[in-house]
Amino acid sequence: MLECFALTNPGCIRKNNEDYCRLEPELGIYALADGMGGANAGEQASKLAVDSVVDLLRSSGQRDSQGLLAAVEEANRRVLLAAQQDSSLDGMGTTLLVALETGQELAIASVGDSRAYLLDSAGLHIVTRDQTWVNDVGRPLGLDEESLRRHPMRHVLTMAIGAAGPLSINYYTVQLEPSALLLLSSDGLHGVVDATDIERILRDGEPDGSLEAKCGSLIEAARSAGGPDNITAVLLRNSALRPH
Repeated sequence: MLECFALTNPGCIRKNNEDYCRLEPELGIYALADGMGGANAGEQASKLAVDSVVDLLRSSGQRDSQGLLAAVEEANRRVLLAAQQDSSLDGMGTTLLVALETGQELAIASVGDSRAYLLDSAGLHIVTRDQTWVNDVGRPLGLDEESLRRHPMRHVLTMAIGAAGPLSINYYTVQLEPSALLLLSSDGLHGVVDATDIERILRDGEPDGSLEAKCGSLIEAARSAGGPDNITAVLLRNSALRPH
C-alpha cells in the first residue's frame, strides 16, 4: 500500500473549484480530474468521471491495464450521457488522470493536460504528455518554444473526457524506487509553478518529509504565483520501500 495525501484549492481568482480528486488506497486507485463547462457543469464532469472510474474498477475487480482503460472509456460514456440528458450540462468535460497499483507497478491513464511527475534518483521528470494544441498541432508545425509559450491556443485541449469523437487515452507505467515520489497535478499547479520549484518543494525534508506539508507548500506556491486556476496536488510514496 502506498502512502498518499491530496489537497485541492480553488485558487485566488475562481469562486468555485472544478478540480476533483479521490484516493482509494485499499483499492490502489488515485485519481484527479480538472473539469470545464458553464455554471457548475465542470464540477459535475470531474466528479462523475473520477467516481465512475473508482466504481468500475471496484465492481470489476480487474486491476490491470485493460481494466483501467475500460474504466476510463466508461467514464467518458457516462459524462457524454449526462450532458445529453441535461441541457444545462451541455459542453461539459474534464481532464482525467488515474494511477492504479498493479503489483509492483503503477499503471497511469491520462486524458487532457493534468500531469504526473516522478521524483526519483534521476531527478524530477514528467511522466505524462499533455493532450494540447501545443503538443499536437504547434510543435508538429515547427513553431519554436518561445512562440508556443505565447500562442493564444497554448491552453486549448485536443482531448477531454466528454468531448465528441473517439477517445484517445495516454497510458504509462511507473515503478517507485525507494524514497521516490509521484505527483499528480492539475494545471493550476504546474501551469504557474516552475518545475525547479516543484522539485525543491518535493525534496524538502526528504526522504521522510510529510506528504501533507509538501502538498500544502505546492498549493501555497501556486497561490503565491497568482492562483489563476483551481489547484490540486496528489502525492504518492511507497512507504514500504522508504529507508529507515
